[in-house]
Amino acid sequence: MSGSIEHVFVLMLENRSFDHMLGFSGITGMDAVTGLPTKINGLTGNESNSYNGQQYSVTSGADYRMPVDPNHEFPDVLKQLCGPNASYAKGGAYPAIDNSGFAASYAASGGSAPGEVMKCYSPDQLPVLTALAEAFAVCDSWHSSLPGPTWPNRMFVHGASSGGLDHSPTVAEIAEWESIAGFSFPGGDIFDRLKSKGVSRCLYGGDDFPMVAALKGIGIGDIRHYSLFANDLAQATYPYTYVFIEPNYDVLQDYKAGSSQHPLGDVTAGEALIKQTYEAIRNSAVWNRSVLIVVWDEHGGFFDHAIPGAAKAPGDNASAKYNNSGFTFEQYGARVPAVIVSPLIPQNTIDHRVYDHSCIPRFLESLFGLTPLTARDGAAADIGALLALSAARDVALTTLPAPANSGAPVRDVTAPAADVSAAAVARPAATVNEGNLPAVVHSAMQQDLKMAPENRAAIVNRVSTIQTRADAAQYMQEVQQKVRGARGAAAGGR
Repeated sequence: MSGSIEHVFVLMLENRSFDHMLGFSGITGMDAVTGLPTKINGLTGNESNSYNGQQYSVTSGADYRMPVDPNHEFPDVLKQLCGPNASYAKGGAYPAIDNSGFAASYAASGGSAPGEVMKCYSPDQLPVLTALAEAFAVCDSWHSSLPGPTWPNRMFVHGASSGGLDHSPTVAEIAEWESIAGFSFPGGDIFDRLKSKGVSRCLYGGDDFPMVAALKGIGIGDIRHYSLFANDLAQATYPYTYVFIEPNYDVLQDYKAGSSQHPLGDVTAGEALIKQTYEAIRNSAVWNRSVLIVVWDEHGGFFDHAIPGAAKAPGDNASAKYNNSGFTFEQYGARVPAVIVSPLIPQNTIDHRVYDHSCIPRFLESLFGLTPLTARDGAAADIGALLALSAARDVALTTLPAPANSGAPVRDVTAPAADVSAAAVARPAATVNEGNLPAVVHSAMQQDLKMAPENRAAIVNRVSTIQTRADAAQYMQEVQQKVRGARGAAAGGR
C-alpha cells in the first residue's frame, strides 16, 4: 500500500526503447489490473522496417555499444514514428504513426548498416534488468512524454511539463534564460511542492553536473555524488524522502566511459549502476518502506513496435518561444523500459496501463497530498496502485546477477567522477550544440551562479562565449574545481 512508503528513489537512464531492451525478454506474469496470467507486449520477430528497397527485421543480439548515435530530435522522431516523408504542421495534429522510419532515420544519422537500429537485446545480455523486471513490476506501456530528445523529456519528471521546450537547447538559449530568470516551469516543479510540505530530497549525480541541477530551485547542498549513495543508506537513519539519481554521462568523451546507457557507451555499465542502486536499497533499513523506479528518458532512436497514443497537454501556459516545431504536447513518444521495485509489489507483475514520466510527480502528489503541477500529471495514472500488498513481502533477491561480459573493461560505477580535463575532450573543435552537452553546461552554469550570485552578469557573458566542445570543457573544468569545495562544505563531502 502506497501509504506505507516513506522513501521514493528514481533512477533515470538514457536513450533506449522498450523493444530494444526487453522486447525479446519473453517475460510472463500476472496482470496488474486483472490478476490473470499475461505476458509483456514484446516482439514476435516479424517486425521490420524497409530502407532503399531492403527489409530490416528485428533481431536478437544487439551490440553492447552502438557505432553511431541514432538521431532523436523532434524531426527525427517524427520520421521514425510516421515514415521518412512525414511532416508536422505547427500547432496541428501529429501524423498517423506506423513506426516505419527507424531504419531510414538511422541511415540519415550516418549509420552504414540500417539494421543496427532494429537489433534488440536478448535476456542474457541484460541479466540485471531482466531479473529486476521478473521479480517486481514491469510497465510495458510507459512512454516518453513527447516524441523528442532527452532534455524536454527529463523535464516532465520534474515539472509534468518541459516548459514549452521541444528540442535540445543551445548554449545561446540557456544563456538567454539565465540572463532573465533561469529555467523554470509556470506551475512550479515537484521539488518546490515537496519542500512546501517539508519533504526532504536529495539528488545523486554520477558526475559533478547532473542535468537536474540546471533547475533554478536546486541548490549546491541538494546534490551528492553517487559514490556516497550506498554508504548513506548503510547509516542508522537515512534522512531523504525523495531521491533522484542521475548516471555519469561522460558527455565530453562522447559518453564512452559513462553509465547512462547512452548508445555510444557500453550498456553493461548502466546494468552495473542498476545493480548497485537496487542492492544498496534492498540491503538497507529503509527497504520495506521504499519504492525504486528505474526508467529511461526517451527511446534514443531505437525501434519499438507499439503505437504511442494521444497525450494530455500540460496546459500550463508555457512560453512558445523555445518550441521550434510548434508542438502541442498532445502526443506521447515511443515506449521506454520502466521497472517499479518494492516489497509491496507482488512478484512477476506486468502492468499494461499507459504511463509517461509525469506519472512520477503524480505518484509523489498522491503520496504527500499535493495538487497537480499541470493538466498532464493531473490526468496521469498513479503507479501507487502497483503497491498492492498490505505488508512487505519477503524478497530473497538480496543481490542481482552480474552484468554480462561485453568485452570491455569492468568499471566501478561508484567511483567518484573523474576530473574534467580541457585537454582530453573528444572532438574539441566540434560545436558545443550537440545533444546533451548544452544541458550539462547549463547544470555547470547554474551551480556557478549559486556559488556567486553577485557575478551573474559575468557568468552569463562567460557562457555566451562558448562555441566549441573545447570551450565547454574549459568552463566545466573551472566550475568543477569550485563546486567540489562548495558541495563538500554544504553536503558532507564527495
